[in-house]
Amino acid sequence: MRTLSKKYIAIGLTVLSLVGCSGFDELNTNPDAAVKTSSSMLATGLILNITDVTIASGKSFLSPHFLSKSVIYTEFAEDLQYNYLGRTNYDGIPTLTNIEKMIAFAPTEPLKNSYTALGKFIRSWKFFDLTMRLGDIPYSDALSGEKGTVAPKYDTQKQVFAGILTELDEADKLFAAGTKFDGDPVYAGDITKWRKLVNTFELQVLLNLYKKTAETDLRIVERFKEIVTSRPIFTSNADNFQLVYSDKAGQRYPFYKLGNPAVIYPMISETIVGKLKSLDDNRLYYYANPSPVKVASGSAVNDPTAYIGTDPSMIYSSISSIFGTKNYSPLNSRYTELPNSEPVFLLSYPMMKFILAEAALRGWVTTSTASAYYSEGITAAMQFTASYTPDNALYHHNMKMTDAYIASYVASDKVKLAGTTEQQLSQIITQKYLATFLQAPYNAFFENRRTGYPAFPINPASNGNTPATKMPIRWLYPQKELDYNTENVKQAISSQYGGSDDVNLQMYILK
Repeated sequence: MRTLSKKYIAIGLTVLSLVGCSGFDELNTNPDAAVKTSSSMLATGLILNITDVTIASGKSFLSPHFLSKSVIYTEFAEDLQYNYLGRTNYDGIPTLTNIEKMIAFAPTEPLKNSYTALGKFIRSWKFFDLTMRLGDIPYSDALSGEKGTVAPKYDTQKQVFAGILTELDEADKLFAAGTKFDGDPVYAGDITKWRKLVNTFELQVLLNLYKKTAETDLRIVERFKEIVTSRPIFTSNADNFQLVYSDKAGQRYPFYKLGNPAVIYPMISETIVGKLKSLDDNRLYYYANPSPVKVASGSAVNDPTAYIGTDPSMIYSSISSIFGTKNYSPLNSRYTELPNSEPVFLLSYPMMKFILAEAALRGWVTTSTASAYYSEGITAAMQFTASYTPDNALYHHNMKMTDAYIASYVASDKVKLAGTTEQQLSQIITQKYLATFLQAPYNAFFENRRTGYPAFPINPASNGNTPATKMPIRWLYPQKELDYNTENVKQAISSQYGGSDDVNLQMYILK
């Protein structure tokens, strides 16, 4: 893992199609600017497209967490906060055309293997996100514009998932036959780290197919077991797929206060505060600040009653009124005061442990028990938070998460895995939710959609969905598709959703 450097950001911004120059252009060319692209430059742009661009900054950094009900925003009534999904877009897909160019520029066969593997992973990552939002999408024809395809056909969601799994299998083999490569702001071109990521991500993809294990052609359980027993996967937080920040321009934590007018508006939600309190979980003191009103009236900063979560389903006028009183818990100061705060991950070692815990609970693997995987996931999640938080009462409110505390927490009756299979599933997904606070954008929403855990509050008086008693479960197809690829997108809507592009209708993986 490496710090996101200014060099990589600059390279990412220069990865554009280069054209020939006229005499005027030659006279006005900056001699210090890049005039020739390379595999490493293209790799940087592609990796940043699925990391830095996805993570975003300022209010946009928080937006996915409005939907997952962990953070509330008070400046305006945000669509995602009130469950209005609207239309998604395919804007991130054209950048994938750089993959073939990246491979073509590779000067040796081992490097070509590495860059081909990287391209397959990035394709899989992008198409997975898109199919999770919509269902059927253009996949096999999606990047055929240069071959004359102006209206790409839609693949079924099953075909997309089958293609993603195949590409990830291929990526693992290609990385194994590859070599260290340049242009990587995450793992510094370490192919072993990339193999771990590819295989861990495939476990996540497979778990989303848990309702389809009867479809033997997908080999879901067989694939899962094979990865766990014979391929490299994450072994510690050092393997996290994440960006690390520093106190330099263009490298600071995405919600740092400098140039960020959004810092004054967030509240912590009762959805997460209530769960942390009920479990005597010290992450409460690392994620939130106490209510300034409670502190002013004499409450200690480590008094759990001083931490007030706000109901994220309240109508906006009520939330705005609470904001005016200041009697609520804002984000912990470390998120705004520390330019290097904590890394932001998209997939992590603790998340993988919770994936394995669920798989063990479902009988997919016997390499360890659900309880052991679950405990390891909690331990690693708490260690991640503690290790990136300075030993300063401002940031942990005198409730430090020492190794002894973490061990006692995991062993406590409130936390240890117990009960029926469904109760244990609830515990696993809830701990994954707590471990991904301000991390892994949209993961908590997709997990809630898949399992129902943790339960999100719904208020018909504020819900932007119709019907107002339900959470939406998918985005609408892009308007540009309806305008310019009408026949294909309408066929996809017809075959999946009976002709109605409805945010409440179930896609293949949910049935």
